[in-house]
Amino acid sequence: MKRTILPYGIAMALLITLLKIVEYRFFIFGDLAIEFYVGFMAFLFTSLGIWVGWKLTHRPVVVHDPGFHPDADAVESLGISKRELEVLELIAQGLSNREIAEKLFLSPHTVKSHSSSLFIKLNARRRTEAIKKAKELGVLG
Repeated sequence: MKRTILPYGIAMALLITLLKIVEYRFFIFGDLAIEFYVGFMAFLFTSLGIWVGWKLTHRPVVVHDPGFHPDADAVESLGISKRELEVLELIAQGLSNREIAEKLFLSPHTVKSHSSSLFIKLNARRRTEAIKKAKELGVLG
């Protein structure tokens, strides 16, 4: 936790110091034009907004073993379609129905249908249970 708080605290202190220096030069000396002051503030807060937005929406990419191939016999015996397998892999990565729908260019309702079908085929009630059973059967790596 200290590794996170300390750098952000130092960065915030430096940013406040920089803002105070610019503000001081603008109001006391008057050697900065109003356009520079407003432009500097706009750039600063736009950059900060983009960075915060990226931090809040960025998800780490889960890398699967490229050498893993699902057990074709298990997939066939369960009756899991290719699209359902794709949905199951994305569920295992922790994506929501909406995110899966966006990634596979489907409607959220279609993703829900595939998920329900998977739960029935894997005899599972929840996502975590379905993932666990799929890994046990060799459907997921």
